[in-house]
Amino acid sequence: MKKLTMGVLASVLSSSLAIAQAQQKNDTVRTQDIEGVVVTALGIKREKKSLGYASQTLDAEKVNSVPTNNFINNLSGKVAGMEIKNNGNFGGSSNIVLRGTKSITGDNQALIVLDGVPIISGNLNSSDASRGRDGFDFGNATADIDPNNIESINVLKGAAATALYGSMASNGAVIITTKKGKRNKSLGLSLSSTVSVGEIDKKTFPKYQNQYGGGYGGEDSFLSGDVNLDGVDDLIAPTGDDASYGPRFNPNLLVYQWDAFVPGDPNYGKATPWVAPKNNPTKFFQNSLSFVNSFNLNGGDELNTYNLTVTNNYETGVLPNSRLNKNMLSGSYSRKFSDNFTARTFLTFNDQTTIGRNSVGYGDNILTGFRQWYPLNVDILQLRDTYFRTRQNYTWNMNDALGGDLSPAFWNNPYWDRYENYSSDDKTRLITGAELSYDVTSKLNILGRATIDYTGSKQEIRKAVGSHAEEFGLSQADETSGYWVYDDTIMRQTYDLIGRYTWNISDKMNALFIAGGQFMDQHQRSMENSTTGGLIIPGLYTIANSRAYFPPVETNIRGQKAGVYAQASFDFDKFLFLEGTIRNDTSSALPKANRNYTYYSLGSSFVFSELIKNNWLSFGKIRLSYAEVGNDMPFGRPGFFANRGTTSGLPMADINTTYVNFDALKPERQKSWEVGLEASMFKRRVSLDVSLYKTNTQDLLFSVPQSPSTAYSSSLINAGETENKGIEIALGLVPLKSQDFQWDINLNWAKNRNMVVALNQGRENLQLASFQETSLNATVGEAYGTFRGTGYVYDANGNKVVDEDGHYLVATDKVLGNIQPDWIGGVYNTFRYKNFSLGFLIDVRKGGSVYSLDQSYGSFTGLYEYTAGLNDLGNPIRNSLANGGGIILPGVKQDGTPNDVRVDASFAGGAFGTDAGLPQEAFIYDASYVKLREAKISYSLPSDLLKNTFIKGMTFSLLGQNLWIIHKNLPDADPEAGTSSGNIQGFQSGVMPTTRIYSFNVKLDF
Repeated sequence: MKKLTMGVLASVLSSSLAIAQAQQKNDTVRTQDIEGVVVTALGIKREKKSLGYASQTLDAEKVNSVPTNNFINNLSGKVAGMEIKNNGNFGGSSNIVLRGTKSITGDNQALIVLDGVPIISGNLNSSDASRGRDGFDFGNATADIDPNNIESINVLKGAAATALYGSMASNGAVIITTKKGKRNKSLGLSLSSTVSVGEIDKKTFPKYQNQYGGGYGGEDSFLSGDVNLDGVDDLIAPTGDDASYGPRFNPNLLVYQWDAFVPGDPNYGKATPWVAPKNNPTKFFQNSLSFVNSFNLNGGDELNTYNLTVTNNYETGVLPNSRLNKNMLSGSYSRKFSDNFTARTFLTFNDQTTIGRNSVGYGDNILTGFRQWYPLNVDILQLRDTYFRTRQNYTWNMNDALGGDLSPAFWNNPYWDRYENYSSDDKTRLITGAELSYDVTSKLNILGRATIDYTGSKQEIRKAVGSHAEEFGLSQADETSGYWVYDDTIMRQTYDLIGRYTWNISDKMNALFIAGGQFMDQHQRSMENSTTGGLIIPGLYTIANSRAYFPPVETNIRGQKAGVYAQASFDFDKFLFLEGTIRNDTSSALPKANRNYTYYSLGSSFVFSELIKNNWLSFGKIRLSYAEVGNDMPFGRPGFFANRGTTSGLPMADINTTYVNFDALKPERQKSWEVGLEASMFKRRVSLDVSLYKTNTQDLLFSVPQSPSTAYSSSLINAGETENKGIEIALGLVPLKSQDFQWDINLNWAKNRNMVVALNQGRENLQLASFQETSLNATVGEAYGTFRGTGYVYDANGNKVVDEDGHYLVATDKVLGNIQPDWIGGVYNTFRYKNFSLGFLIDVRKGGSVYSLDQSYGSFTGLYEYTAGLNDLGNPIRNSLANGGGIILPGVKQDGTPNDVRVDASFAGGAFGTDAGLPQEAFIYDASYVKLREAKISYSLPSDLLKNTFIKGMTFSLLGQNLWIIHKNLPDADPEAGTSSGNIQGFQSGVMPTTRIYSFNVKLDF
């Protein structure tokens, strides 16, 4: 590998650029006007009509349509076959999947390519957060790209489109082209300023019942004791109960509640009316505020061009004490030394600081409390006032209020969590490089490129002295205080050498040949450390302040990958095109025997509109392609022990419980074909792009359970197969068009059918994650991501069956649903009248499932509105059966007659939640939604008003994001909300509500 490194480096030193310039000279007017020129793999511009595969391009207006700290979110609903899931976490990660899940436990995210260079784009989250457990969502690396500096994006979906990128792009690629310098007689300065205000969408937060307060035992929940020592027993709220299945509110009932035991509180020693509070947890959230200011300087002359974009993004979240500050610098400079020699350098720099991200999953998560475990007699703003008055962890959930133990039983004061137990993270990202281009002849161009992608990050979590004991740090022991820190640096160096040769074989026959090599060297070092046993000195967050020593986890991973490739493209008379590629990769992530693998693609397109001359047909093309691509593992040899430092001079290491026969591992292999139709009709008032595809991924890499007798819990193997097949449609319409008015409709729709075809050795199921009550699985014959757990028992007519007590019969280990949508789509409408423009996007997902632990636990504890109210008799549900309460569960008895047996709902666990006998299937919901994802209205000042000023253009815009969930089936939450990006999706526990954002933007051009 060392020889390979030096050889490629030597080649790079003698290489050069300008493929794009040479190609641009040959773009025909007809191609540019009708089909267009698109940026494909390796940053090479191609005539779109020559491509044998699907691609979809978005311009800067669509990419930066609304302000966001992660540009990828603005692609949701705009690209056929691209599923983007924004989980709603503050500064959080987004899931990017093209044409379905292909690898069972490997990476399924699309590759991000910046100006021809593949960049690191994974999330920065802990393994627990990525698996739906507790932790924090520290975001995607894609958020480091400034949307204000993006010129366009081209999405390459299939293996044939991305074959030249190798295994990195086996899941498709998002090709980003940034702004470049242009010859400009004016100053070339643009300014943009946006201010945004956000508020939570209350339809995505619990709708609480307001009739009953804290407790588990219904009307018997009150405690009794002599608070004032006057010999009379008083009513005391059950401060140790984190539920709202307590006594009915009654203003005439005086009760000693949590605040009656807090020294210095206005209600200290006082009994107060037992009533619903003025402020429930909805008031915990604040309005978010964001400022995005950006300027762009662009210009050049015949020899030099330059572009510089500087952006600051400052925002506060809807949670108290949450803020993000990001400074981005993006620039490029090119110099034409002669007619055939050009150099270009580029840089993207990002510096970000974030404080107060929301915690995720089940555990020490405020939102888990608000959605699952909370007494509705507590006023949230009284908790706020108590914290700021005392700066102590006085909370509603006291261990023994009457006995004087005011420490938290299960839950901290939420303001203590936000201001004392907050997370923080700092990140610096640098992507820089240089290109040289040399036209050896008018037909032969050589490009050389070298880039560096560097990220340095630090993540910190604090747990203040006096907190409730939860699993914390490396030891995962229950700690009442502590400090955790994770330092990580990763650097990737990429070197490219590309040659391009055009050959005019005859008047009607032309050819394009591309050959090149790529070498990538990646090095990651990280150190994870935490205190153990708690902090010695309160408020001092250092590892040295630990009561005990626990060895840190240190990672030092280096990986290299080298690839050589070639592509040959032929066209006959500009209507028949044929293209083939081949690439060979060598990856250090795989054993020597299998680290070298070859794959290829074949594609063709037939532009039938060149032969069929009709006025109604502007353009028509049929395309066909086939490709095979490999996919290796992440760098870092699996199966090795994890370094844990030393204790008393002796080395420590984690015992690895996964058996790995490393020498037997080989890359996953993906085989894919695609056929498509493109057409533009009626003077381009109608455009259509349809794709049919099928992809099979074999030799999947995943861990399977082992017998305990082997001393291993799992074994890493190659086995199994997944299949994705589907259809994508992109339709463009111009229903109305005149000199002053135009209406454009861009519609996309995609249906993907995913299936796990096989696992290993007859295995029918592989568990991917466990969610408290249910699990996520890869099940043979089902779509990837099936939920398995307890389900209803149905009769022959599809009715749910109950037992003699009126409770549902429950079946075990059933497939309850899966995370894959039936189809996804979007409709973008744009109306332009003179200088006014109005646009809005409707984003749709149909089908798929989501499991809500929030609903399961929250219904058990009596939080939600449907756990109270009246039954079929007109009596309160929570009355005892003797007093006409209870509910009849919909269904039939085992003899087929309608159920008429009432279930007691007067206490927690009587009728609601899985602890009441409901199967987990009761909390599997349809994840469909219809959203008004974004809207924009703009006005540009007429040029006549500006002709005597130094301002060349001025535009004002009102923007909206996440404005309206028109339809959803999941109650009290957004179906998109979750814990992290990655393969583990469809689980909700303490998820954030959606933030509805309103913005105002001003753009000036000078």
